[in-house]
Amino acid sequence: MFLGSRDRKSCSLICKRWLRVEGQSRHRLSLNAQADLITMVPSLFSRFDAVTKLALKCERRYVSIGDEALISISLHCRNLTRLKLRACRDLTDAGMAAFAKNCRSLKKLSCGSCAFGSKGMNAVIDNCASLEELSVKRLRGMIDGSAAEPIRPGAAASSLKTICLKEMYNGQRFGPLIVGSKNLRTLRLFKCSGDWNKLFQLISGRVTGIVEIHLERIQVSDLGLAFLSNCLDLEILHLVRTVECTNSGLVSIAERCKHLRKLHIDGGKETHIGDEGLISVAKNCPNLQELVLIGVDLTKQSLDMLASSCQNLERLALCGSDTVGDEEISGIAAKCTALKKLCIKSCPVSDQGMEALAIGCPNLVKVKVKKCRSVTAEGANWLRSSRGSLVVNIDTGERVNTEGRASNAGIQDNGVEFPPRVAATGAVIASSSNHIAKRSSSFKMRLGFLNCRGLVACTFLRWSGRSSHARSMSSS
Repeated sequence: MFLGSRDRKSCSLICKRWLRVEGQSRHRLSLNAQADLITMVPSLFSRFDAVTKLALKCERRYVSIGDEALISISLHCRNLTRLKLRACRDLTDAGMAAFAKNCRSLKKLSCGSCAFGSKGMNAVIDNCASLEELSVKRLRGMIDGSAAEPIRPGAAASSLKTICLKEMYNGQRFGPLIVGSKNLRTLRLFKCSGDWNKLFQLISGRVTGIVEIHLERIQVSDLGLAFLSNCLDLEILHLVRTVECTNSGLVSIAERCKHLRKLHIDGGKETHIGDEGLISVAKNCPNLQELVLIGVDLTKQSLDMLASSCQNLERLALCGSDTVGDEEISGIAAKCTALKKLCIKSCPVSDQGMEALAIGCPNLVKVKVKKCRSVTAEGANWLRSSRGSLVVNIDTGERVNTEGRASNAGIQDNGVEFPPRVAATGAVIASSSNHIAKRSSSFKMRLGFLNCRGLVACTFLRWSGRSSHARSMSSS
């Protein structure tokens, strides 16, 4: 039987032997990374001597740990495989270099709002030859003069499979590393400045094994998408607020990346993608399973093509589209026979569309409708009564449904979360992985319905999470 974190802590109080066993069996730890943590490092890691996953997080109003504490931790945790650093503003390049030399088995590094720069990052790349995942957000040290040093493809280049850059002013300094990571499978870029077309041109023909690309609020045009279309194994593509991308770029992707399984397009208030691009997807990507369209004004023509050609389409979200009405929903109901999950938000759909869903989509198991003003409580209740096994979550502004609310659609993180729990000594002892996931998803659920993307995230990340987790377990 698996014991949760609280039960494990209770067991550790029974006797010294149970205390020792509980400490030796704990592999995940989260610590409040304030400066005074350094005095507790020896005692903490003499008890928890089998830790392989560590999170160090400091709140902004406190002074964080420095190089000395990180080096001490690295000497006690030489088998560390995962490290998460948040707001450790007193760590320098020297501290990261010493850590990297002591923890050469590191497989995943996630750092955000830290002060070290290119030299510290290069030290990790050069010394941690087993590094598989690298996630970097707002590295403050990359803004100063040290940013002139690019992130090189060191020893880790051959093992890196995932690179994620968020809110990086000098994110393109990672260009040599990205281009040199021949086995890269996932590339995620969020709000990183600069023109990325040139880097994608360098990737073209060199890093061809990429299966997932996520581009959000970056400067990329159809030319960049044309370069990325050389990733013939591409299965997952997210284009979020990439205002320079048009139908032409999507056509380039669709015509060459025929294994596409998941496509998310969030055009925001300014989108240049519509029927032409989606029709090309329908013609060339028969394996499409998940389609999320936000702010995309598609018509019945492209929807009918998608429904007819993509026989494996299981998850569909249509949000903020003035051209998706009852006629389009009726077409989906009649032709999308494999559809299991449907999410509609801020579209001119009425009870007539709900009636079509009641008799169509034989495999449909869940429907979410929000801010579709013409869908009434009566229409929602009629849909429920017509298909008893169907989970219906419709927000009409009335309290008509107490089931299948946010609790049925949590957010699952792709990364590893280490939420802190403050102990009496000021250190933070990690919860079990189950408790961590529960807290993380619970927090994000409450935020999920604040906007259109949040609704879709709540709806789809959990739906697709199980299959993605199964694939990652089988590959590891």
